[in-house]
Amino acid sequence: MRGSRPRGAGRRRPPGGCGGDTLRTPASLAGCYSAPRRAPLWTCLLLCAALRTLLASPSNEVNLLDSRTVMGDLGWIAFPKNGWEEIGEVDENYAPIHTYQVCKVMEQNQNNWLLTSWISNEGASRIFIELKFTLRDCNSLPGGLGTCKETFNMYYFESDDENGRNIKENQYIKIDTIAADESFTELDLGDRVMKLNTEVRDVGPLSKKGFYLAFQDVGACIALVSVRVYYKKCPSVIRHLAVFPDTITGADSSQLLEVSGSCVNHSVTDEPPKMHCSAEGEWLVPIGKCMCKEGYEEKNGTCQAPSPVTNVKKGKIAKNSISLSWQEPDRPNGIILEYEIKYFEKDQETSYTIIKSKETTITAEGLKPASVYVFQIRARTAAGYGVFSRRFEFETIPVFAASSDQSQIPIIAVSVTVGVILLAVVIGFLLSGRRCGYSKAKQDPEEEKMHFHNGHIKLPGVRTYIDPHTYEDPNQAVHEFAKEIEASCITIERVIGAGEFGEVCSGRLKLPGKRELPVAIKTLKVGYTEKQRRDFLGEASIMGQFDHPNIIHLEGVVTKSKPVMIVTEYMENGSLDTFLKKNDGQFTVIQLVGMLRGIAAGMKYLSDMGYVHRDLAARNILINSNLVCKVSDFGLSRVLEDDPEAAYTTRGGKIPIRWTAPEAIAFRKFTSASDVWSYGIVMWEVVSYGERPYWEMTNQDVIKAVEEGYRLPSPMDCPVALYQLMLDCWQKDRNSRPKFDEIVNMLDKLIRNPSSLKTLVNASSRVSNLLAEHGPLGSGAYRSVGEWLEAIKMGRYTEIFMENGYSSMDAVAQVTLE
Repeated sequence: MRGSRPRGAGRRRPPGGCGGDTLRTPASLAGCYSAPRRAPLWTCLLLCAALRTLLASPSNEVNLLDSRTVMGDLGWIAFPKNGWEEIGEVDENYAPIHTYQVCKVMEQNQNNWLLTSWISNEGASRIFIELKFTLRDCNSLPGGLGTCKETFNMYYFESDDENGRNIKENQYIKIDTIAADESFTELDLGDRVMKLNTEVRDVGPLSKKGFYLAFQDVGACIALVSVRVYYKKCPSVIRHLAVFPDTITGADSSQLLEVSGSCVNHSVTDEPPKMHCSAEGEWLVPIGKCMCKEGYEEKNGTCQAPSPVTNVKKGKIAKNSISLSWQEPDRPNGIILEYEIKYFEKDQETSYTIIKSKETTITAEGLKPASVYVFQIRARTAAGYGVFSRRFEFETIPVFAASSDQSQIPIIAVSVTVGVILLAVVIGFLLSGRRCGYSKAKQDPEEEKMHFHNGHIKLPGVRTYIDPHTYEDPNQAVHEFAKEIEASCITIERVIGAGEFGEVCSGRLKLPGKRELPVAIKTLKVGYTEKQRRDFLGEASIMGQFDHPNIIHLEGVVTKSKPVMIVTEYMENGSLDTFLKKNDGQFTVIQLVGMLRGIAAGMKYLSDMGYVHRDLAARNILINSNLVCKVSDFGLSRVLEDDPEAAYTTRGGKIPIRWTAPEAIAFRKFTSASDVWSYGIVMWEVVSYGERPYWEMTNQDVIKAVEEGYRLPSPMDCPVALYQLMLDCWQKDRNSRPKFDEIVNMLDKLIRNPSSLKTLVNASSRVSNLLAEHGPLGSGAYRSVGEWLEAIKMGRYTEIFMENGYSSMDAVAQVTLE
C-alpha cells in the first residue's frame, strides 16, 4: 500500500453526531471505575440502552462489520494475551455485546495489539471506520501519571485472503492516532453519566479484496465499545424515467462517478440519461432524460398507457358504408387533436385503410355489401398516439336489402353533396386561419404527421419550433400547444412576485387521476386589452412546444374563465441570480459547473429546435431544491418595454444591453450565436455569485467598451477552464463562438475530471487588472480608493486599505497576491 497517511484521516464527527452518546451507570456499580485494576474494568458498564438506541446507518452506507450486531465470537486476537481483554455482556434482550478494554497504566512500555478478523471490502475502494469508546482522564489516576496515555493508534493491512493477519507490526499501515473528545473521572462515575466518544476515519484507495484492522494501546485506560466498518454508495433511484443502480462511491473524496441509467418500460431516449455519484453517496448533475413512448404518459415514475377508446357505437349501416360514433377516452393524456380509425375486411388484416377525424363520428365508405369489417380507433394528443381500441366488428347490409331504400337515393345524394361542400369549407377555413409559412407545411401529409408529434413538426431526429405569431388566430396556437386546465383544479396559496401582465403566485394543481403538484401561476390582471391577452398567452404557446429537463415545464393554461392563467412547474429556489446572492460562496466549483451544464443543455435543446431566446440571463433561470437549473421567460419575441436592464435601440425596441452580443445590439442579429454570448455572461454571473455584469457602468459605456475589445475580468477564484470558455463565448466574430453542444461536451469533461478545475486564474494580476478594467473604458482613474472599492462592492474594506498604507490609486495598483 501507499505509505502516506490516508486521505481524510483527520479527526471528524460522524454525520449528525455531536461528539458522543451519553452512557448512564447504576449507582451500585460506580465503584467498578474507582481505580486501575487487573479485573475487567468495563464489566460493570451498562451498555444495553445506549447501544441499542443509536441511530441506524444512513441509507447510503453499507456495513461491512458492526461489532454491535455480531451474535457469536468476533474472532479478534489480542497480543500479548494479557493486554486487550474481551468483556462479554448482554443487553436487555440477552443479545451479546462485544467490548474490549485495556487499562495497564501502571506499567511502562505498553504495546498491546488488538487484531480484527479479515473484512471483505465488497468491491469498495474507500471505506470508513466508526469507533465508539470511552477513555479515563490520566489526571484522575493516582500514581500513574508518568506512564498513562490518553490516545491509541489504529492501523490496517490489505490482503486478498484470510491468512494475512499474523504478520509483523511494521507491515501494518497507520491510519491515525485516536484521541477522546470526552474523558471521564471518578466524579463522572459518581454522577453515573459519561460520554461515549465517536470518531470516524476513512481509508482509500484500496486495491485488494479485503483488509484487517489493528488497534494499538501504548498505556491508556480505554474501552473499545463498538467498531463499525462501512462504505458509501449512491442508492438505486428512478430519476427522469431512468433507473440508476446502486453505485459504490469512488476512492477519491472529490471524485464524481458518471453512471448511465436505463429507461423504464415504455420509455425511450435519444441521449442516454446520466447522473454522477459523489464521494458522499449523493446523486448529482443529472444529464438527459427518458420520455414515455407515443401513447404513454408519465405517472409515478413510470409510463402506463392512457385509456383507449372503449365505447364505440354503430350508426347508420348501408350496403357500402358504416357510420360509427364513440366517446372520448377517460384519460386522454392531453387535448385530443384528432382520431385515427383503422378498418379492414375481416380475415384481410394485411390490407387495411386508415382515415382521420377531428370529431367523434365517421362514416367508412366504399365497403363491400354483406361483409364484416373490423374497426379500431385511437386518439392523438400532443404527446402522440394512444393505443388502439379493442376490435369492433360490424356488417354491411346485403344488396337485396337495399332495394327498398331506392326512394332515399336523392336524399342521400343531396346529403353527400352537402357534406362534401361543408368539408371543403372547413378545410378552407382551417388553411386560411394560418399564414402561408405554416399552411405550406400542411401540403405534405408526411410533414403534417410529423408536425403533430409532441406538438410540433418532427423531421427525422429534429424538432422544429413554430412561431405562434404565424397563426392569424393566436387562440389556435394556444390550444394546439397548451393544455386547457379547469380553474377548479388550481388552488392559489400566496403571491410570490409580480410579472409583466399581473401577479405571480404559488399554489397547487390537482388533476383528476393524478397526484397533486406544487405549481407557479402567472395571472393576467383585470382590465386587460385583447393585445395584452394575446401577448400573455403567447409565452404559453412557446413554452408548450418544449419538453426538456432544463426547460421550465408548462402544465397548462386557463383561458375559459377569469383570471386567465399560465400554470408551470414550481421552482422552490426562485431565480438563479437572487439565489446565488443569498448563498454567496456556499457551493463547490463542481456544483456551480453542474448548474452551468444544466443551463447549457437547455439552450442546446432550444438551439436544436431553432428557437432563439434573446434574453438569456441569470434572472431568467429558475432553480429548484435539487439545484437543477431551468431556462425560463420566453417573452423577448415581444418588445421589452418594462425591463429595467434594457436600453433603447435605433429601431425603438428595448434589449438587455449587458447580456446581448454586439451584432444583436447594433443590427438586431439575434441567433443561437448571440445566445452563446449571453450564456458567457451567465457563466460570469454564476461564478461571481450574482454579481452585476459591468458593475455600475452605464449601458452606453458597456456598448463602447465591448466594441473596443473590453471583456469582463475573471471572477474571484475562477478556474482557468471556465474563464477561457467565457472568453470563447465573447468572440466578436459570432462564427468563432462555440456551439451549445460543444459547450455541453466541454462542461461534461470538466465534471468527469474535477482536477481540471483546480487551476485558478492568476489572482496576483487581478487587482491591477481591476484598476484598469473596472469602469468606463477611457474614463481615466477613480478619484479615490474609497470610490474604487465602492464600485467593486468592497467599500467595507476602505478603512483596512487606508490603515495599511493604500491611500492612493497608485499604491493600490502595486498590490500583489502576497
